[in-house]
Amino acid sequence: MAVTTIQDNNKLVVHTKEINREFVRENMFSPYMGQELTAIIRIKQELKSGGEQMNIPLVTKLRGKGKGSGTLVGNEEKIDNYGMRLWIDWARHAVATKKSESHKDSADVFGEAKPLLSDWGKERQRDDLIEAFMSLPSEAAPAGLGSDDGDTINGIRYEAATAAQRNTWNASNSDRVLYGVALSNYNAVHATALGNIDTTADKASFAQITLAKRMAKLAVPAIKPFKTKNGYEYFVTFAGTNAFRDYKLDSTIIALNREARAREGDGMNRNPLFQDGDLIVDGIIIREVPEISQYVSDVWTSLLTAGASSARVEPVFLCGQQAAVLGWGQMAKPTFRKEDDYGFITGTGTEMAYGAAKMFKKHPMDGTDLKQWGVVTAFVAAAADA
Repeated sequence: MAVTTIQDNNKLVVHTKEINREFVRENMFSPYMGQELTAIIRIKQELKSGGEQMNIPLVTKLRGKGKGSGTLVGNEEKIDNYGMRLWIDWARHAVATKKSESHKDSADVFGEAKPLLSDWGKERQRDDLIEAFMSLPSEAAPAGLGSDDGDTINGIRYEAATAAQRNTWNASNSDRVLYGVALSNYNAVHATALGNIDTTADKASFAQITLAKRMAKLAVPAIKPFKTKNGYEYFVTFAGTNAFRDYKLDSTIIALNREARAREGDGMNRNPLFQDGDLIVDGIIIREVPEISQYVSDVWTSLLTAGASSARVEPVFLCGQQAAVLGWGQMAKPTFRKEDDYGFITGTGTEMAYGAAKMFKKHPMDGTDLKQWGVVTAFVAAAADA
């Protein structure tokens, strides 16, 4: 019996219309961003009507002892104030296709342009904030400001900084830079201090994070804790995946979550022993930002062998109020290609103008001493998974 078969070109080909885009993480900094003074990452929008730079005034608290019944005239205290400058630049991206290509498309690949561009914008802002947290404060405009590629990160990028610049930052911020789990690891030479970080004792741990918190509370100017609506005060720590792993494996943190976390209601669903999520210890929220670890691997490569015995080191950022700022000139908006070759080429894009910076203040008695305002930068040993 002759059985008819379907020739290959006549076989029905069905393609799914849904494109599975590469997973892009939401901005992990988002819950701590806001326009209020108490926000960890302040959103400033004064340049929406135009301009390239904005001034952010910073004022420290009064520290004088005052007078009782003695003469107050001539004994007034000067208000210590400083204006931090923030520059903004443009960030744009786009995709384009020809009608001849879109006509072949069975899955509307170009239809994914807008969500892909939206994801790109979220990633760009997240990465710029990571870079800003690690950058060294500078009163100068960004090196690439106004160039073809633009430069939305204020300060001196860590990997581009010279040894002398790192040492200056290290000395200016000695009350808010921690190396490992001991204050004695500090050295005026930044590279030497990194080399004091031991591969076992100086990992991310309960002892390390609580020491960083005590440094924040004793720092001058003071680092104000992040305030929640119910009146409790917290510091928030941003850590990469490797450092966060070590926090989760710390025996004291495990015990706290095992013995003190709520079990009633949906307590188990919020316990990090059972579900992934933020850690909360001693008034410190520890939030994982995986891309911090990726920055060590791909950008801050000098940290890959910076510790004792050439150990990998990662930064951890313990933040209080006004640790960083994201200043906007124009919020992200869609754009469309005009040179369309009589409608044959279609292009869609996005554009925004902003600047990201770690907030800082100049010491009133020193013309070069720039002190980061709301963050303790801690360095820990954080080996990559074997």
